[in-house]
Amino acid sequence: ALMKEIGLQAYRFSINWARILPDGIGAVNQEGIRFYKELIEELKKNEIEPYITLYHWELPYELYKKGGFMNPEFVEWFGYYAKVVAENFSDQVKYFFTFNEPQCFIGLGFLNGEHAPGLKVPVKDTFLMAHHVLMAHGRAVQMLRQYAKQNIEIGYAPTGTMSYPATEKEEDIEAARQHLFGINEDSNNWTWNVAWWSDPILKGQYPEEGMERYREYLPNIKESDLKLISEPIDFYGQNIYNGKCIRMGNDGKPEEVKRYEGFPKTAMGWPITPECLYWGPKFLYERYQKPIYITENGLSCHDVISLDGKVHDPNRIDFLARYLGQVKKAKEDGVDIRGYFQWSLMDNFEWACGYNERFGLIYVDYNTQKRILKDSAYWYQTTIKTNGENL
Repeated sequence: ALMKEIGLQAYRFSINWARILPDGIGAVNQEGIRFYKELIEELKKNEIEPYITLYHWELPYELYKKGGFMNPEFVEWFGYYAKVVAENFSDQVKYFFTFNEPQCFIGLGFLNGEHAPGLKVPVKDTFLMAHHVLMAHGRAVQMLRQYAKQNIEIGYAPTGTMSYPATEKEEDIEAARQHLFGINEDSNNWTWNVAWWSDPILKGQYPEEGMERYREYLPNIKESDLKLISEPIDFYGQNIYNGKCIRMGNDGKPEEVKRYEGFPKTAMGWPITPECLYWGPKFLYERYQKPIYITENGLSCHDVISLDGKVHDPNRIDFLARYLGQVKKAKEDGVDIRGYFQWSLMDNFEWACGYNERFGLIYVDYNTQKRILKDSAYWYQTTIKTNGENL
């Protein structure tokens, strides 16, 4: 009802793998299937298009005990899960994403230990995990297509810090482009880049610069692996929250323009850089030639219930107006952007930050579980109604 009130046209949600397959493989839990069927039915009834994400960081514990991403069998486990999803939901759902932000669940989960399971494993192991994840993506694409009950569309939703040029000068634009697709020099933080995670899927090969730089850490990468990883997809999702300002240095290499003291930031301390939603999709579309969805974008604010019982969040309205204005501009300039998903519908459990960070258009009073539409939800409602004419 709240989604309907805001006027949402689409809702992206993930399926918890263990909820429908308690052991990750094998027996299907019909209760879990029913839960999602009811959700999908309710969305369709309210004319909201469901978009399913197969994996948003919930690995069945039974598979984790068998080595999880380290186990080469992970590719087939994930394929089986995709088959079960296609068999049960593809009659009602047309759009699917395989993985959400592999950079995070490998980088934060296994490289620096910030997110669950909180491990710091050798760098070499994380490259093997990443390779298995990309192969699993390809296997899922095959299985979804094979078992789909209608003509479905499939995509992928990585994340990344975008790069935007300091000026409109050609050399700065080129510097930003190079920076966006460059490879992180710090192997202890290697997961934060775009090309390593997207080139294999959309160009059929890992970036040469990375193959060079990371040579000592790489698993054995076979031609057949790359063929599987690059199974054709229909669209490309990108989670975009912020970007870095880049100019061409005197040495002919891209350099980051330092932010001034007091640069605008969100409550989470993330920089506010609307330009990233123009240049990011533009560069991605140029390189990968696939229709683009902005699969996540939003901010955390210090939201509170005011004396009048409402939640006033002018910062969020200002942020969204600036960022969506850039999406509109990119679309007008020929970038094939198919949709934008705001993160998030409601305040929720924000990974390592718990309930401290509020990203929702809807305020959740955790004490009473009461939901209150924030001012931004009403602003968003107008934006949807006018298809962005108010921007």
